Amino acid sequence: MDKSKRPFLIKSKRAFRRRLPPIQSGDRIDYRNMSLISRFISEQGKILSRRVNRLTLKQQRLITIAIKQARILSSLPFLNNEKQFERTESTARTTGFRSRNK
Repeated sequence: MDKSKRPFLIKSKRAFRRRLPPIQSGDRIDYRNMSLISRFISEQGKILSRRVNRLTLKQQRLITIAIKQARILSSLPFLNNEKQFERTESTARTTGFRSRNK
């Protein structure tokens, strides 16, 4: 088929929505700002990567330092092990001797 006779391909026009930066210009990255810091920590207590957070390199460094300072000062836990303590009685070990059937 000749190029001039090809049907015009219509591209789908989706509205491009620019994502807002996670840290606004007025926000201070500080170990005391727990509402800001908690957004950059996973459920397990790990620091999320810069690619996931959509932060600049400088912002990610400051967030990492603030999280580590908050952990050292015990205002933020190192781990989040809530599931570890939710044991049922069936998994608990029983003490005692087993009887033999002969």
